[in-house]
Amino acid sequence: MPLEVVTIPCLQDNYAYLAHDPATGDTAVIDVPEAGPIREVLTLRGWRLTDILVTHHHPDHIGGVEELRAATGARVLGAAADAHRLPRLDHALSEGDIVRVGAEEGRVIDVSGHTNGHIAFHFPRSRVVFTADSLMAFGCGRLFEGTGPQMWASLRKLSALPPETLVCSGHEYTLSNAKFARTIEPDNQALISRCDAVEAARAQGRATVPTLLSDEIATNPFLRADQPSVKAALGMTHASDDAVFTEIRSRKDRF
Repeated sequence: MPLEVVTIPCLQDNYAYLAHDPATGDTAVIDVPEAGPIREVLTLRGWRLTDILVTHHHPDHIGGVEELRAATGARVLGAAADAHRLPRLDHALSEGDIVRVGAEEGRVIDVSGHTNGHIAFHFPRSRVVFTADSLMAFGCGRLFEGTGPQMWASLRKLSALPPETLVCSGHEYTLSNAKFARTIEPDNQALISRCDAVEAARAQGRATVPTLLSDEIATNPFLRADQPSVKAALGMTHASDDAVFTEIRSRKDRF
């Protein structure tokens, strides 16, 4: 039985996720922007929190960890490379390590770029990946610490996952990301259709994440830096994929 995933809005535009194993009753939360909304959903569903999985150290992803740990006794897991600026870890993780939510195994992926030490959690049986601020709907995180080539390599790892994978990202940035994406590929019909759907969803106050990886591959400019059509649109036909990605990220920073 696959994990049951629940999206929880937090703060102004953050998302946390609960991943629940119905077979064992174990439940993990991925990132804790604030504890209150997560505790409310746990109580409403009668779920027992066993694990807190942390993707990176930014305050809007760890602000409620200690309160939630104290309330539930859950273990805290995060990147060994980021341990010096994370809440105290019960288990420090590196790329390729296995995490378990009940009976299901997930794999840790190093997706450094937004920050150094940023990790994602991929649960292949449930076809879901928790990417926080690495891969986002139509976008990727700003390069606060990493380089363009580093972030491109991280995104390539994620884009290599099965296309039916559900991408659970950390923010409701989809509408602004979509508007930027259309400046890169204004004639991409899949992008145009998806933008229309996103605008309708936001007009109704609905969340636009999670998303399908196949949709990101078809419409997210940060995953498409290797496409000849994108290179041509940027006047970078003979440039490396790294250079094209870096140019796209630079344009988004100025958008």
